[in-house]
Amino acid sequence: MAVDRERVAALVRELLEAIGEDPERPGLRLTPQRVADAYGEFFAGVGTDAAAPLAHTISITRGPAPDTLPSGAVMLRDIRFRSVCEHHLLPFRGHAHIAYLPGEQVVGLGALPKVVDILASRPQVQERLGEQIADTIAGSLDARGVLVVLEASHECVTMRGERQTGASTVTIAARGEFVDPVARAELMVLLGTPRS
Repeated sequence: MAVDRERVAALVRELLEAIGEDPERPGLRLTPQRVADAYGEFFAGVGTDAAAPLAHTISITRGPAPDTLPSGAVMLRDIRFRSVCEHHLLPFRGHAHIAYLPGEQVVGLGALPKVVDILASRPQVQERLGEQIADTIAGSLDARGVLVVLEASHECVTMRGERQTGASTVTIAARGEFVDPVARAELMVLLGTPRS
């Protein structure tokens, strides 16, 4: 479902009037269309299938080294993401770290950031975003375990209320073997200090 940019622009114009501004003044004249274009990008994931990037898998046992099966996790760290908090429509941004224990199939590493981007490009809360990423990967691959760690800074915390400019939020979503904290301990050590 594409964002209705014309409607968004009209609503932004009305919002500007509601806060006492003149949407016709030179600095604001193009703002409604700019916001509509930005929302088209920010919310491009609405209605998009997040599992689609994981549709093409690679067989480990039928590949170039059929006798080699991975014994440990595949981890992709520091995937940058940005989203918009559904509570205040303010941005939050940070890094996603994804690990999974492959079964017979693996996926190209470039597919994982695509999953993150699709799910983050919706009105979100960080807690649900991590769970959705984990569910999408677990449901699409024959992974024995999935771990998703998100580190993010939320403008609803840094710019309003108590204005905690240095605060960041860390969430963890685990599936399969990684539900056990002992099983995921090595991966948490590899993640090291949060870098938001």
